[in-house]
Amino acid sequence: MPASTRHHRALAVFVHCLGILAAVPALPAAAPEAAAAPRPAVVTPPPAAPRPAVVTPPPAAPPPAGTPRPAAPPPMTGPTVGPAVPVAARATSAEPTPPSAPPAVATPTRAVVPAPPPPVTVAVAPESSPAPRYRIHVRNVGNSPVDTTVRQELPSGSSATAISAGGRSSRSGGSTAEVTWRLRLPAHSSTTLGTALTATAPGQPLTAPACAFTSDGSRPYDCATATWQAAAAAPAAEATEAPPWRRYPVLLAGLGILLLISAAVAWVWRRRRGRRGRRITAAALADGGHGTIYPRPATPSPSRRRRTPPVWLLVGAAVVVLAGVIGTAGWTATRQVSSIDTQKQPTSGAWRGTGVAGPMGVPLRESAFEFTVYRMTCGAAGSAATAPGASAPPPGARSCQATVGVRNLTGSQQPWHGQLQRAYLPGNRWVSTDESATRAANLGRDVFANPVAAGSRVVLPLVFTVDGRDPPRQLELRSGVFSAGVRVQMP
Repeated sequence: MPASTRHHRALAVFVHCLGILAAVPALPAAAPEAAAAPRPAVVTPPPAAPRPAVVTPPPAAPPPAGTPRPAAPPPMTGPTVGPAVPVAARATSAEPTPPSAPPAVATPTRAVVPAPPPPVTVAVAPESSPAPRYRIHVRNVGNSPVDTTVRQELPSGSSATAISAGGRSSRSGGSTAEVTWRLRLPAHSSTTLGTALTATAPGQPLTAPACAFTSDGSRPYDCATATWQAAAAAPAAEATEAPPWRRYPVLLAGLGILLLISAAVAWVWRRRRGRRGRRITAAALADGGHGTIYPRPATPSPSRRRRTPPVWLLVGAAVVVLAGVIGTAGWTATRQVSSIDTQKQPTSGAWRGTGVAGPMGVPLRESAFEFTVYRMTCGAAGSAATAPGASAPPPGARSCQATVGVRNLTGSQQPWHGQLQRAYLPGNRWVSTDESATRAANLGRDVFANPVAAGSRVVLPLVFTVDGRDPPRQLELRSGVFSAGVRVQMP
């Protein structure tokens, strides 16, 4: 037998064996299943007239002794095959019978449910007054009394001149002063607090954020901010530039044009005067010195060479034009260089959007988020605690906690990462968020594990472990590695 034929036959036998092995276990499995539990209507066939192929024949008589095998086929009398009716029913109902349901497995989902509203809300509003004044509205929206600590950060260089009842001024862990109230708010109640500050400079706007914390002052409920504007201060948009006649490029260009016009007039006047003198001399010579006949048509005009401008005029005009061009270019370059912010440091991977910088308490928007830093406090040297499962901080390290508000301005959920949030120290050194300490400050919740829901706002503490005695000078916050992010200047 050829090898190819043997291979084909062996393959055919193998395929038939697989078909038999797959079909035989399915036949006895349907009968116990149908008998054990009721199936839907599509499994059990409705009663109908018996078909000849499915009628159970009477049991055959036992074979006589000495007969090697019975005449009847084993499938009709074997105890494991069962009667023929369930087999036909299975054959009839095999096609509409649905497969058994898979085990219940939770389908993973990325949908983020917005965080529930805090039990205490805060709103800050400035007053229209000659001196900076603020109203702080604190409201308990819950169904039970709440003990809360309200803190208002004062701008750098200012102090409180008037505080509503119950408040006191103190120095926080950073370099700025703050006003603190300890309140107990009944259910569904609100209260209004007030402060008056000293102005650091006449007409300068002042921003003073306020936050409501838990009774121990560790976790923020809600924060708000407001900027006081002096009534007499003119908006920045109304500032106008100097008139054109007071700008250096215009003055230089006008001086150069004036010099060129004066030189041209002088040259034309000298040329015409010389031509007139030559004509008078020629007429006197033609008359023999007895009279003046001017002009004489019969006298041919003497041939004269075309005169060119003097060298001093050309050199002077070139010097004036060159001085005007150099002066204009230098003035333009000086203005462009002076408009560059030398304190702004380049961002890493800033491929989308434009980096924004601002002070603490001012909302700053980047590509996806709006960040607002309300407060920054730093502990004493050696105050950095070791979170469970984290490496020990260096000796003398301390924890700086920033209260940050994050608002998702896009229409979809946005993830963010702790390694992209940085605190810059003196010497252009920076540290990322201490994720283990941040998780401990948020009662064990990983704030970077889930993305921020679309249109939602969260207020949470971020912890940075720093070394040295100086607090962070700047915070860099961003939603993604390709976002320019924002930079918040610390007071």
